Amino acid sequence: MSELTVSASPHIREGTSTRSLMLDVIIALAPALVSSVLIFGARAALVVCVCVATCVASEWAFAKAMKRQNTISDFSAALTGIILAFNLPVTIPIWQAVFGSAVAIVLVKQLFGGLGKNFANPAATARIIMTLAFSATMTTWMLPIDGVTGATPLAMLAGGDAGSLPGLKNMFLGIHGGSLGETSSAALLAGGLYLIVRRVITWHTPVTFIATVFALSWLLGHDPFYLVLSGGLFLGAIFMATDYVTTPYTSAGKLLFGLGAGFLTILIRLYGSYPEGVSFSILLMNILTPHINRLTVTKPLGGAKNK
Repeated sequence: MSELTVSASPHIREGTSTRSLMLDVIIALAPALVSSVLIFGARAALVVCVCVATCVASEWAFAKAMKRQNTISDFSAALTGIILAFNLPVTIPIWQAVFGSAVAIVLVKQLFGGLGKNFANPAATARIIMTLAFSATMTTWMLPIDGVTGATPLAMLAGGDAGSLPGLKNMFLGIHGGSLGETSSAALLAGGLYLIVRRVITWHTPVTFIATVFALSWLLGHDPFYLVLSGGLFLGAIFMATDYVTTPYTSAGKLLFGLGAGFLTILIRLYGSYPEGVSFSILLMNILTPHINRLTVTKPLGGAKNK
């Protein structure tokens, strides 16, 4: 009889690692990065580089101070820096970008134990903290056409200035005011399709998130196309609401997460004092993720019911 090898599950393995997953997401963000530089200029690249460098340095320094194994080689800190930068106006003061990046890594990620243990998305939480701390600079947007500051499409809709809205083509391509990495829905959609094809993410949360915003906008008498293409919906739905650590791991849970995030986004956008609601909705749903997992987990055959 041949020798039997006994080991703990999983018994079927593949070559996927944290590093390869992070690299895939960074590759998926490349079209939006190129678009941001083309739309807003070289300063967009500067803000991204500053955020990435600060996130990596913060993770390295914290691990060194706490005498932990350093994890900067898995690219998770670099990815957090890119996503946070995409959530910032291109005109953000550099020191504020450094502050937000340090908050994302140290306060939201490392103080909870590092990758896999944080309960909230670092980039979404850091954006909210920066919005509350630096409300003036976080809501100052450069218009790509003439280089001056102006209102975003969401702010125009909230202020009843629908006549000044860009055309839908410009909205889709990203030629309007907004955070440097969130304006081009075309580039973000291309990145999302790449991640689905690579099986890094599934369609459940992004499609449900975006479809909920579209449907509720239409039902409430607002233009669904502008509310879908405005703000950080595509960035949040594809790259932040699909985070492995802070979002549900069951298919039903992912659908519930997308539904809840879409509902909260519309609630904040249409009835709140802040015209954007994606980061807030993702953070609130992150808090509910453990309960969603317990509600939707599949019971093994013959297993006891979860308590």
